[in-house]
Amino acid sequence: MTRRVFSISDRTGITSDTLAHSLLTQFDRIEFEKTAFRFVDTVDKARAVVAAINRAGDETGARPLVFSTLINAELREIVTRANCLYIDFFEAFIEPLERELGMSSAHAAGRSHGLQYEQSYNQRIDAVNFAMQYDDGASTRQYDKAQVILTGVSRSGKTPTCLYLALHYSIFAANYPLTEEDLPDLALPKPLRSYQDRLFGLTIRPERLRQIREQRRPNSRYASLEQCQMEVRQVELLFRTLGIPHVDTTTMSVEEIATTVVDTIGRRRELRR
Repeated sequence: MTRRVFSISDRTGITSDTLAHSLLTQFDRIEFEKTAFRFVDTVDKARAVVAAINRAGDETGARPLVFSTLINAELREIVTRANCLYIDFFEAFIEPLERELGMSSAHAAGRSHGLQYEQSYNQRIDAVNFAMQYDDGASTRQYDKAQVILTGVSRSGKTPTCLYLALHYSIFAANYPLTEEDLPDLALPKPLRSYQDRLFGLTIRPERLRQIREQRRPNSRYASLEQCQMEVRQVELLFRTLGIPHVDTTTMSVEEIATTVVDTIGRRRELRR
């Protein structure tokens, strides 16, 4: 079964996309064909969206699913005329909050992803620049500024996780790869020894690691199953021996890895108090 899905927003659509994705993953026997309409901020754009939704319904014979974070009441009213299941995230959440808080919301578009909070925005940009500068052990000069240092074998997910931590949490994250030369002695490489309390390890199943490495260097020793098994075995032993918190990333998304890291950082801070 296939259903057409539309995500509609008067700004970036990040909120509606994310919430819709979270809900639809619970229906794994249905294939969803998704379309996003962003920056729907005029009557003409809203009417064009309605036409597209109705065409999709006529083509498939099933009502499209529409997830909306439109703020403007006039535009919302237009889109609700479409032949669809219309799910309004703001109506679902804002109205109960208004009743509970005893006041009306601002009804202002772009609040969650705009530049209203300049300090927060600048922190994110600084964190992204840090992650790029201290990626893959290229430099260790300012590791003292890192809030977390991800470590693990090559291709275990360190770089994308660092960038996600920077962009979504403003966390200064560096990453350092553990190579074959680092592993036999079950000791940290010299650049990491002063920062063991900031380390977080990423590991991965050897079979999955081999698949990833094959795409990068086909038919190489680096991508062989034997090499992957050896590296993973040694790095996991290192993490256990030194008590470094770590997680198996094999079946985890970048978002899940990052939130696991954030949770660990938070618990570390609590223990230090």
